[in-house]
Amino acid sequence: MVFAARSLALPAPRRRATAVRHLGPNWYAAVMGTAIVATAGAGLPGPAQEAWLRTVCAAVWALSSALLLALLGARALHWTHHRDQARAHLLDPAMAPFYGCLAMALLAVGGATLVVGRDWLGAGPALAVDTVLFTAGTAVGLVVAVAVPYLMVARHRMEQASPVWLLAVVAPMVSAAQGPLLVPHLPAGQPRETLLLACFAMFGLSLLATLALLPAILARLITAGPPPLPQTPALFLVLGPLGQSATAVAAVANAATGVVPAPHDRGFGVFALLYGVPVLGFALLWLGLSAALVVRARRHGMGFGMTWWAFTFPVGTCVTGAEALARRTGLVALDGLAIGLYLLLVAAWAVIALRTGRGLVSGRLLAAPR
Repeated sequence: MVFAARSLALPAPRRRATAVRHLGPNWYAAVMGTAIVATAGAGLPGPAQEAWLRTVCAAVWALSSALLLALLGARALHWTHHRDQARAHLLDPAMAPFYGCLAMALLAVGGATLVVGRDWLGAGPALAVDTVLFTAGTAVGLVVAVAVPYLMVARHRMEQASPVWLLAVVAPMVSAAQGPLLVPHLPAGQPRETLLLACFAMFGLSLLATLALLPAILARLITAGPPPLPQTPALFLVLGPLGQSATAVAAVANAATGVVPAPHDRGFGVFALLYGVPVLGFALLWLGLSAALVVRARRHGMGFGMTWWAFTFPVGTCVTGAEALARRTGLVALDGLAIGLYLLLVAAWAVIALRTGRGLVSGRLLAAPR
């Protein structure tokens, strides 16, 4: 009560600055998790063409855009008034990889703007917004993909591997999935091929980094047992690079025709199928394993936290990956898989968004960590 009285006595700008002291970069996961609901919904087979679903997806995109603007403003306050805490986040091995979420939030909202936001903004403004957000998100993602692993080697001291590590290197994979949408809007010739192959290079960058980290994460689970209860939802983060890589290779293959000289353009289509199917299979295996461990953690008393947002964007990438494979193969089974995963995504997002709203109103989610 005394603290609340003192807080009310402070000027409004100072109260706002104080409220965001413990607002970390992990909050960008809420933006990513919301934007992917819109993008994945727009790509569903059959029902995606219904006007009501397009409208709902556009509304969700608008919400993700508003969340991004609000969070960028709050993080600006954080860096302005609490630089000590911001530096502490960078030196915290559990928090530093979340700076990759900033890049992915920019990219996810940009992609959703071009896919469904154009229904409200128009094609020209939507393209301009996506171009800005894609450029900014890609730049931030590449910087984080180098800077955070450097900090992990030079400054951080970690005893056990964590799925959170993947957040530092997965942003270029999101760029690889979103960039091909911009290829047709560039001048024909060198500009289009340069962007397309740059996206494929970022696919390789992120994939090889993921393959280097994933064995350590799996070995930690096998040798040390389940993670601490609050960190258990982070297991779903492994789905991110898996589903997003399947989405990325399909997007590159779709854009390659007429951009990459024949016969290499057809090779991208073959690779998208040969790569995407087994990776999606492993993603489903990991989804089952992670879900079982989350149910176990819930039975042992796991409470709600911001780590629950790991249930959204990673699952959403599996939806978009399944959608891309369904369009390429025409298999009804993949259509059903995409729809089933999307229903899981929407249910998880609804629960987590509600719990997050309650946590914000009560102030618990912005309180100092224990």
